[in-house]
Amino acid sequence: MQEETIWEGSPSHVARWGTYLLCLLFCWLIFPIFIALWTALKLKTTHYVLTTERLRVTDGILSKRTEDLELYRVRDITLEKPFVFRLYSKGNIRLITSDHSTPDALLMAVPEPEELMDLIRKYVEICRDRKRVREIGIDTL
Repeated sequence: MQEETIWEGSPSHVARWGTYLLCLLFCWLIFPIFIALWTALKLKTTHYVLTTERLRVTDGILSKRTEDLELYRVRDITLEKPFVFRLYSKGNIRLITSDHSTPDALLMAVPEPEELMDLIRKYVEICRDRKRVREIGIDTL
């Protein structure tokens, strides 16, 4: 099966509304203006790509970093919708994985988070079935 892109996106600026508010309050100090610009640039350069096989997160301003997370490694999916995010129909999707380099992945302030969460879950199950991988939980006392 050919790998296809299912969804692409970036975090919303709503994710850093507190930083922007503080920078606005103290903009007379000049330095907070640069903090706000850096924060906006950092959000603008973060990019999420969900394919039928993996989640790719690319971020970085001067140097780029790309992290690939194989979907069959996802163990749990959590949706977080803080009050301010709900006002703008945004949400955080947290993926708990068995990946050593990314045990906890966060898709920050994405639009329509419920639909994206269902889409991720669907393709996690498809990948697991195709690779014949199952998660086994062991409880320790």
